[in-house]
Amino acid sequence: MSETKGSAEALLGQIPRQEAGPAPVHLWNPPFCGDIDMRIARDGRWFYQGTPIGRPALVRLFSNILRRDGDDYFLVTPVEKVGIRVEDAPFVAVEMQVEGEGEAQVLRFVTQVGDSVVADAEHPLRVVVDAQSGEPAPYVRVRANLEALIHRNLFYRLVDLAVPVQVGGASALGVWSGGRLFGLGTL
Repeated sequence: MSETKGSAEALLGQIPRQEAGPAPVHLWNPPFCGDIDMRIARDGRWFYQGTPIGRPALVRLFSNILRRDGDDYFLVTPVEKVGIRVEDAPFVAVEMQVEGEGEAQVLRFVTQVGDSVVADAEHPLRVVVDAQSGEPAPYVRVRANLEALIHRNLFYRLVDLAVPVQVGGASALGVWSGGRLFGLGTL
């Protein structure tokens, strides 16, 4: 892959000022300018040219211009689109608040960059089981087709909240949030 001639600093100068929240990257269709040496590790840490980005405000700013097209991730401004690498999911859910119980239960997740989302029809939970290790990897959709890997400690809390259900004749566990029952896995 080619390396763009721009830098992360040049990209920042192209981001329009916003009140709050992610930029409307779904409305922007700038030309692809190549890849930059930026990576989001599985644990949610962001790296630029192999060095961790230590300023949380800078990571938050980059996270607000992140877009996923197919299996590829991009930082998008009105005038430039650059590719970055994401090891798993671009976000990690690091906090979970629980309100109510049973079918009225609401689960709110907060990511490492401060996004807050309630698991519901628009922000579903899903669990992927690694074929080799059998280890589950739970995710919640944050926005568009960007997901957060749910931190292992939170997954244990989800399992504690789970109720037994029958799925296709098999016993499974599910958890309620936002009026929906989300499967966590078979027993």
